[in-house]
Amino acid sequence: MSKGLKALWRERLPRACVTAVALSGIWLMAFILLFLLREGAPILREADFGELLTGRLWYPAARQPRFGMLPLICGSLSVTLLSSAAAIPLGVALALFLSDVCPPWAREFCKVSLEILGFLPSVVLGFMGMTLVAPFLQTRFELLSGLNMLNASFFLGVMVLPTIASLAEDSLRAVPHAQRDASYALGATRCETLFKVVLPGAYRGISQAAILGVMRSIGETMVVLMIAGGAALIPSSPFDPVRPLTSAIAAEMGETPVGSAHYHALFFMGCLLLFFTLALNWLALRVEFRREEK
Repeated sequence: MSKGLKALWRERLPRACVTAVALSGIWLMAFILLFLLREGAPILREADFGELLTGRLWYPAARQPRFGMLPLICGSLSVTLLSSAAAIPLGVALALFLSDVCPPWAREFCKVSLEILGFLPSVVLGFMGMTLVAPFLQTRFELLSGLNMLNASFFLGVMVLPTIASLAEDSLRAVPHAQRDASYALGATRCETLFKVVLPGAYRGISQAAILGVMRSIGETMVVLMIAGGAALIPSSPFDPVRPLTSAIAAEMGETPVGSAHYHALFFMGCLLLFFTLALNWLALRVEFRREEK
């Protein structure tokens, strides 16, 4: 084989491998989507689409089953929004501290500690919420139960905080130091440099970190199953128990007859979770596209 053919083969082989891996991921996602649609669509024979999304009663095992998923959808969204509202600002602030404020001798220790926190099993956090935080909330606020939306949101925020902070810190450190030096040379303070130069320069990475954190929050199962309360109710305050979609699937799938309406309703919940994830990605891409246009 000539040298030209060898060079061409060396160039095309990595490209073919990367293309094959990318296509396999796309086909895998398509298979998952088709499987969820196939198993979830039959519920539309038993209940109207509007009833599934707006119904307030979730009694799938009753003599006259009701498949209203609105309380479960509200539970997922409320827990995700509350945890994200706390974890995203705190994660970005922590990333700013690690990238531009923390002394070099302490940065590696803090970064490693943060990443170790991200490896904590969710069942451990759920157990801590049941044994430590739930009794405190019940006693401090005189509640019937400390297993509620606030408790679950707190530990979901703890779970997604390392992901957001670590990825955002990598994006902030990728901003060229020449931009910081130019800002200081023009007389800007450290605070002005951080908020007017560094943060805008790392906007794309920070937004992607926030999206990954939100998606992990909305897809988390064990924490919300253990400490969210498990009540299929529309919450009116952070102290109300909730039952997110993921906890309903995990708690009920093992006891549901295969092929029943209840079985298909749980797969329909999986379709809703996938739709939420896709909608979040589309919204993020839309916002980024408009920002680039401006």
